[in-house]
Amino acid sequence: MSSNTPESSRKAQIDALLLKLPGVSARKINGLDAYFVSDKMFACISGDGVGLRLPITTATELQFSRDNVVPFQPGGMASSREWIQINRAEAAEYEKDLQLFQASLEFVKAARPPRS
Repeated sequence: MSSNTPESSRKAQIDALLLKLPGVSARKINGLDAYFVSDKMFACISGDGVGLRLPITTATELQFSRDNVVPFQPGGMASSREWIQINRAEAAEYEKDLQLFQASLEFVKAARPPRS
């Protein structure tokens, strides 16, 4: 799936959507444009989609109920079951997923840090 939107414009449109959410910041991590809340990543741009961290049950339901949601595999590497990827040809379409982004932000903000 290719997009007519250049990558920088795509990132700018996603930035505009996510950076207006309270407490969200952006930075690069492992070559991906990532979005953080409380210094924890909740979303990132990967390929033609946006990866999003949600509770496992929500992530699984979305993969079965929506044809544009797939397991999140940045650079072909499998990630945890909490991560999904939403693919949209046009970045402006992510506005339709605002509720999911907000749910992800709240989930990550409330999550306990992993024990070492």
